[in-house]
Amino acid sequence: MTHGENQLRLQIAEKSVGSLSVFVLLRWALVVVFLWFGGMKFTMYEANGIAPFIAHSPFMSWLHTVFGVRGASEVIGVLELSTAAALIIGAFKPFFSALGAAMSAMTYLITLTFFLSTPGVAEPTAGGFPAISAAPGQFLLKDLVLLAASLCLLRASVRRPGLKD
Repeated sequence: MTHGENQLRLQIAEKSVGSLSVFVLLRWALVVVFLWFGGMKFTMYEANGIAPFIAHSPFMSWLHTVFGVRGASEVIGVLELSTAAALIIGAFKPFFSALGAAMSAMTYLITLTFFLSTPGVAEPTAGGFPAISAAPGQFLLKDLVLLAASLCLLRASVRRPGLKD
């Protein structure tokens, strides 16, 4: 076996199982989410809405210190719009197919950590965790599905030669 046979191969996710597949739906649904959420990050309404998540996050709280509430939201907006762009370009370029999916997966891995750091996720009137509040608990839970979609797209974009679907 040569060195080249062990290397990962990047491909457009939709090409992994034929010219049209479920990955088309996943890609473009993620694009809509990132365009919409990313665009909203440039409004004060959204900046205030995500402020409690950022303030309590061990990974992101520094954004408020460096950029303020509005600036932190805008930094996240730029990252989300960049993720949307990578996902869009990824429909045509293998590298960006993997990059966009990886950026998306990282986004949802980070937001799912908010379960551990954001006050009010557990619902005390229902017995506490695992009962979760409508907001922010159920709001955050949707990110589990978005993470799964991102990981499916990433898996379809990065293949080892010789592996079967």
